[in-house]
Amino acid sequence: MLALVIDDSRAVRIIIRNILREMGTEVIEAGNGREGLDQLRQNPDVELILVDWNMPEMNGLDFILAVRSDASYKAVRIVMVTTETETAQVCRALDAGANEYVMKPFSKEILVAKLNLMDAFGE
Repeated sequence: MLALVIDDSRAVRIIIRNILREMGTEVIEAGNGREGLDQLRQNPDVELILVDWNMPEMNGLDFILAVRSDASYKAVRIVMVTTETETAQVCRALDAGANEYVMKPFSKEILVAKLNLMDAFGE
């Protein structure tokens, strides 16, 4: 499986990348939503995206809306990973097309549980 991790924090990208690699997943990265869209176009086999909300150039919510507006990405699973903790924000992300929502700071166990909950590694 190929996953795309989008976050303006290099440290967060490394943490998520390492967790996903431990689970046997290939990972590509982007520093904001625009770079994420470019990576997605260049790598049509991406099956899982983990995206931060608050980023320069294009935020995570706008990224999700852009991805979900293209039917060819309908099957891609998207997880919003963010410090936004208000219920209204969670609802906005899910309504935009996120499959799951993980609040920062998170543990490896929480991230893995969320990925398993949405059957991210299922066949």
